[in-house]
Amino acid sequence: MKVLLIEDESAAARRLTKMLQEIAPEVEVIDCLDSIEHSLNWLVDNPAPDLILMDIHLADGSSFEIFQHVEVKSPVIFITAFDQYALQAFKVNAVDYLLKPIKREELEEALVRIQRWKKMEGINYERLAQTMQQGSWNKRFLIRLGQNFRVIELKETAYFYTENKITFLIARTGKRYPLDYSLEKLEEMLPDDQYFRINRQFIIGIEAIQEMYSVSKSRVKLRLNPPCDLDTIVSTERSPVFKKWLTGHE
Repeated sequence: MKVLLIEDESAAARRLTKMLQEIAPEVEVIDCLDSIEHSLNWLVDNPAPDLILMDIHLADGSSFEIFQHVEVKSPVIFITAFDQYALQAFKVNAVDYLLKPIKREELEEALVRIQRWKKMEGINYERLAQTMQQGSWNKRFLIRLGQNFRVIELKETAYFYTENKITFLIARTGKRYPLDYSLEKLEEMLPDDQYFRINRQFIIGIEAIQEMYSVSKSRVKLRLNPPCDLDTIVSTERSPVFKKWLTGHE
């Protein structure tokens, strides 16, 4: 049985690998991944393993994000420290789980149960991910670049804009990344004390504003950092709210 580990703590990964090999010598741990980004790239580029053991909390976010971007065809045993509500969600969706710290006998029982499951098609991991993440956004973006993925933290983000019906994230480094979100959706997600929609085309971060110019009695033009070739003018209807937002009195 080929097993993929997704675990960001190297000591825990080594312990789990040793435990697996002691319980079932036929088990081959084919790889150990420590992040969402690495996991997505691996799952895109490799055949599905016989089993995935997956920690929920990884260095770059919740592993539930993985299921929103790739189809996971393998059975999954989650490693979790979640409360009873979360555990019930696993049961409803017929997914197995192990509580940390993992005990040898519990891992052995989980492997036996996995062997008994003949068909895993009924498990909707994407729905499970959505259930577990309700009401909590991790303040990071998952960017797909061809067959690869990149995680961008919100704190790395300067501003967003649309062009030719595509939404782009501009990082503080000046790099541009395409996003699957509309500006309307971003407005709902972003902290409103840090980001403001200045017009139909732009949402800007307060730290991206380098200079401001008055272009009319009611309109303000912004110079952004990183620079932008497009006009960044606060719309007439948004200008009064924008001025209040700048001082934290929106």
